[in-house]
Amino acid sequence: MRWILILAIIIAASGAAYWWFTSLPSAKQLDMADSFFSDEAEYELVGDDITYATNNRNDLDIWTAKDGAEEPKPVLIFFYGGSWNSGEKDHYGFAAKAYAARGFLVVLPNYRLHPETVFPAMVEDSAAAIAWTHDYIAKYGGDPAKIFVAGHSAGAYNAMMAALDPQWLGRLGKNTDIIRGVIGLAGPYDFHPFTSDAAKASFGSISRPEITQPINYAHKDNPPLWLASGDTDDVVQPRNSKVLEQKLNDLGGRAEYKEYAGIDHYRIIMAISRPFRSSASILDDSVAFMQDELAK
Repeated sequence: MRWILILAIIIAASGAAYWWFTSLPSAKQLDMADSFFSDEAEYELVGDDITYATNNRNDLDIWTAKDGAEEPKPVLIFFYGGSWNSGEKDHYGFAAKAYAARGFLVVLPNYRLHPETVFPAMVEDSAAAIAWTHDYIAKYGGDPAKIFVAGHSAGAYNAMMAALDPQWLGRLGKNTDIIRGVIGLAGPYDFHPFTSDAAKASFGSISRPEITQPINYAHKDNPPLWLASGDTDDVVQPRNSKVLEQKLNDLGGRAEYKEYAGIDHYRIIMAISRPFRSSASILDDSVAFMQDELAK
């Protein structure tokens, strides 16, 4: 009878743990799973909850690898996705560690979300995070002349708008040429008319929707772009990346697009984490893009 009771307790505890884990946001689940495959002692949070502007959720973290490097590191600012209504920087340590292990100082900003705000708040915050990084990242071991921005889904939109439309950084006394390149993972860049509930909520009240579309700011002097989508993505259609790449190249700019077979909207970010990295070469390919740009 005692062993039956012990077994029942173990089963109940396992069930409770499973319920707790599955109740977490998917990015947090991924971050926890990634931690089982990485040596946490190899990474350092050199900046935690740093305020970069004055609005709610204007804070960021900075990650680096404990590799003993003395030279300033190239910087990657990574904006998470979440339909502009969810997301948390503390859930994306897996992305920061992935790029930190490749020699980058990684900045993870929060930004304002719906229903608190609508466009252009998320772009204003993204530009503010980039401007702060340019001003202060040297204090944390980063090279302000080697800043890249990246994002997934809604985060890719934020990064792209801040990099392509010069008004947002311009309002902060900066030019878009402080950005060496942009990495967009499954981002929406040409998505009007708005069809999804998330897009309608964050952009539907805008009287001139054309000003919300990154593709309308494509110009030959834009920072170079590396765009990626999965061929099974039915959340943000791969055509968003394809048409932006084509337009920028037609205008004389630089853009590269890569499509990954069997990868959907969520697996493209999962492939950056250690447990799922073998599913697609997204981490290797995006790092190669940045290294190529740094070599030019």
